[in-house]
Amino acid sequence: MTSISNLKVYTTQPHPCSYIADREATTLFIDPQAIITRQIYSHLSESGFRRSGGHLYAPHCRECQACVPVRIPVDRFVQSKSQKKIWRRNQDLNVTNPPHIKSAPYYELYHRYINDRHFDGDMYPPSRDQYESFLTREWELTRYYAFWLENQLKAVAVVDILDNGLSSVYTYFDTTDNRRSLGSYCILWQVELAISLKLPSVYLGYWIKNCDKMSYKSNFRPLEYYIHGQWLCL
Repeated sequence: MTSISNLKVYTTQPHPCSYIADREATTLFIDPQAIITRQIYSHLSESGFRRSGGHLYAPHCRECQACVPVRIPVDRFVQSKSQKKIWRRNQDLNVTNPPHIKSAPYYELYHRYINDRHFDGDMYPPSRDQYESFLTREWELTRYYAFWLENQLKAVAVVDILDNGLSSVYTYFDTTDNRRSLGSYCILWQVELAISLKLPSVYLGYWIKNCDKMSYKSNFRPLEYYIHGQWLCL
């Protein structure tokens, strides 16, 4: 069985940064042939690693430290006034736990979401192959949660259940229903899920101070930031 001590780690060649214009990025990624257990994945999440498809990765840019891993400590989290309104507004949604998200309603919602929100990013244009490779079920740790208003799919959250928390892998939603603030609601729902599972944190991936698309993460307080090898509440 693979252990942390003998994991192989690779570094990509510098490539254009997906978040900051005119910068290059370098990424560390764990050997994709390694056997990843819940314990290993949990340990790596503590060190700022993230999952995309079958890959565990972390930024490793020599000239830039803008990508900061963040997590919500759920036992100390308190909904703000606006978040309480979002929570109440979405209580009419029904949440299911489908075994997969390969069928048409799930992909069609993703397709619309990428076209509307991420037409300037790496995932555009969306395709079925890209969708299935990105949002795979990995290492028997992944759960899919679908949010429905009667028979209308409103949002999907892809979540990995770790020893030390939930890793919010990806969430996509109906971008035409702005009143519901579905992205924020799905995070609030995951906080409640972590509490019910007695897990201490919800990992939200990376936060970049000057990136508007990531600014929503700082609305969840308190928020812990992984800086110089330590999780700090700023």
